Amino acid sequence: MKKIEGLIAAAFSTLNNDHSVNLDVIPALVGKFVKDGLKGVFVCGTNGEGPNLTLDERMQVAEAYVKAAKGRLLVMVHVGHTTISEARKLAVHAQTIGADAISAVAAFYFKPASTELLVDSLAEIASAAPQLPFYYYHIPAVTGVSVDMINFLHLAEPRIPTLAGIKYTAATLHEYQACLNYKEGKFDILYGYDELLLSALAVGARGAIGSTYNFAAPHYYEVMRLFHAGRLEAAQQKQLQLVEMIRAFLKFSPIPAQKEIMNLCGLNLGPCRLPLGQLSASDQVTLRESLDAIAFR
Repeated sequence: MKKIEGLIAAAFSTLNNDHSVNLDVIPALVGKFVKDGLKGVFVCGTNGEGPNLTLDERMQVAEAYVKAAKGRLLVMVHVGHTTISEARKLAVHAQTIGADAISAVAAFYFKPASTELLVDSLAEIASAAPQLPFYYYHIPAVTGVSVDMINFLHLAEPRIPTLAGIKYTAATLHEYQACLNYKEGKFDILYGYDELLLSALAVGARGAIGSTYNFAAPHYYEVMRLFHAGRLEAAQQKQLQLVEMIRAFLKFSPIPAQKEIMNLCGLNLGPCRLPLGQLSASDQVTLRESLDAIAFR
């Protein structure tokens, strides 16, 4: 798979009011992504509540996205799990249904105590789907696993033949830049903090995966267009508007708040599962008012 240029939506979970998985809304969601110019969708990750779904549910969701995408979008399936054998089952399934790539976080209960153990774990997972590109999902703020990513690439390169790159969700832009330039840019390093997209572009980012691309992708593409046109001040102002949007929903639990924004866009993705909550009626009003105050919809 060639390096990805553009934006990928880290899709939210789609649940019914009884918290069962709702597959029926996925085609409409994929249609929105295609219309917004997204390059792909990242399935069953953090925003998709992957750790909150059963193995069977995760497989159903992945199948629904592959079927709905029909080659119009890349489908990257997150297969990370606290149990490596379960992650391998998800990887095998992703390859079987025709996904375009797989990704996995570090184990987040019993954590790998070294970069070597992290690579050993990921090599086991990636080897279950030898035909699919593999991306390590680096998100230390959630997993608590923070290792030097250049050392990771050095150790993982010979151990994981399918290693395509990293989904780099951390604010350490100096390390991100170093990863981009490792071995003259051999790997695809996709940036994962939406609020720092412009900063990532400045150090060489070409592709990104994020939650707010579900509902604000055209705005981010405008940031990218302005940056590449050399209109830095205009790009800064546009990015600032997006930062203000993010600050508006970060007053609440981020995933439930963003699912409410999707509801405002006309796509009801349902509630979140415990231990995540959902916005109260008054919080929904406050969120809408906050977005209106910065003229963001």
